[in-house]
Amino acid sequence: MKSHEFASLLCSRLCHDLLSPVGALNNGIELLADEHDPEMRARCLDLLGESARASANKLKFFRLAFGAAGGFGDEVDTREARVAIEGLFGGDGRIQLGWMVDEPTMSKSGLKVLLNLVLIAGDALVRGGRLDVGAEKHAGGLDIVVRADGSRIVLDPELKRALVGESHEEEIAPRAAAAWLAHCLVSEAGGQIQVADAEEGVVLFGASLPS
Repeated sequence: MKSHEFASLLCSRLCHDLLSPVGALNNGIELLADEHDPEMRARCLDLLGESARASANKLKFFRLAFGAAGGFGDEVDTREARVAIEGLFGGDGRIQLGWMVDEPTMSKSGLKVLLNLVLIAGDALVRGGRLDVGAEKHAGGLDIVVRADGSRIVLDPELKRALVGESHEEEIAPRAAAAWLAHCLVSEAGGQIQVADAEEGVVLFGASLPS
């Protein structure tokens, strides 16, 4: 797949996720312009604030997961990843985050793999639940584990195939862009991604990136 084609897939995914909160901002502004009741205006302002926070949180997450965040250095502060994940999934209390990453920094590619696996796992928790994220550096490289646990988990088979490299490049749709990005980053490092969803209500992702 050419780089500009893959960039288009990622942009489509980003725009899809931003459409709802940005659209809500637009609708809220239109309602506010026509509303004169103080109580309703206050409610409109609350909704505008929620939509603005949701938009900002999504942009912060996608900046790290898809973009070139972190400047020109090879390592990125893992605290940025935690803040981004909490902003994306922890705001409404539907998903509890378990953070088991003691490493202060991580390579850009490793951080992107972690964030994209978290994105897929969090989206699979359609009714909320718990999201546990772990990573450990060792002499051989970096190991990442992401576990989603909830009453109902829906993992698109297309995403699973893209993660483990069973999809053809021409078959990748925007909704699988994050999965394909994670697969490509891990493959380029000589590692692999494993997906285990045999247990009901649980999906487990593992990724190994050799140093």
